[in-house]
Amino acid sequence: MRPDVAPLALPDDVRARLAAVCDVPDLVADDFGRPEARKALSRADVLISGWGCPLVGAHVLADAPRLRAVMHAAGSVKQVLAPAVWQRGITVSSAASANAGPVADYTVAAIHLSAKRAFRTAGEYRAGRPQDLTVSPVTGFLGRTVGVVGASRTGRLVLERLAGTGVRLLVHDPYPDAARAAAALGAEPVDLDALLTASDIVSLHAPLLPGTRHLVDARALGLLRDGAVLINTARGGLVDTDALAAHCADGRIDAVLDVTEPEPLPPGHVLLGLPNVLVTPHIAGAMGTEVRLLGEFAVAEAERFLRGEPLLGEVRAEDLPRIA
Repeated sequence: MRPDVAPLALPDDVRARLAAVCDVPDLVADDFGRPEARKALSRADVLISGWGCPLVGAHVLADAPRLRAVMHAAGSVKQVLAPAVWQRGITVSSAASANAGPVADYTVAAIHLSAKRAFRTAGEYRAGRPQDLTVSPVTGFLGRTVGVVGASRTGRLVLERLAGTGVRLLVHDPYPDAARAAAALGAEPVDLDALLTASDIVSLHAPLLPGTRHLVDARALGLLRDGAVLINTARGGLVDTDALAAHCADGRIDAVLDVTEPEPLPPGHVLLGLPNVLVTPHIAGAMGTEVRLLGEFAVAEAERFLRGEPLLGEVRAEDLPRIA
């Protein structure tokens, strides 16, 4: 991982916990080609990776003959671990579930603020056009319909946090097992068109796969009711940016975007200047003091692995086609 990430993911007490069960070299490598990194790899049974980790492919594995497990102290492993890792039978774990908590918290906060039209009214307030929507029927959280697209880890956490709060919950997920898990949290499984048509607020939590690119395109956006809010904390490529910009520019819908396509948006992009759109620079996941959660999860997984116990975040080769 990057040297600036390591103190946050593995602060002294977390690193000491790891050192209590295995030998931990005094090395944080962000380049597997350095002599000291190659030497450490030659002795490594477990690799803990994180943000900034170079690709672990065949050339790296050749220097790591003893490697038995990779614990990724971050979310997606797809950009970090090559298929050769699984082909060699190495166990892989991701801290995606630990990262899901902060994303869910950010999303639920955005849902509450969106229901009060906080972003739109703040923009009007800055422009010298304060609006009093206190008695407007378009504001308020209670009784709204919230649609969650993707019953992923984060999607299910959002549903869990919203259950019993006075909103109607809808969910769309193409995988029956995920949809059933969401239904157990009080959400009604529906197809995507029905969700878009019925929801006041739509929150995206699907992985970006070939079949989900521009899942929310011009046609899908046209199904949203006037005044609806689209929240995206998943992947920018799920949404057709040009189509979204057109729908937001005329004020028909609002948007909260923590991810975009492209990312970042170029200076002067229309979405950056609209009063009914909030764009944040991919901050919903763990950051700052929260990065510790990722390191703690990875270390706990290492402990479980060394004890021969099942891992909570194991990523199997057959999982790759359906996860972010």
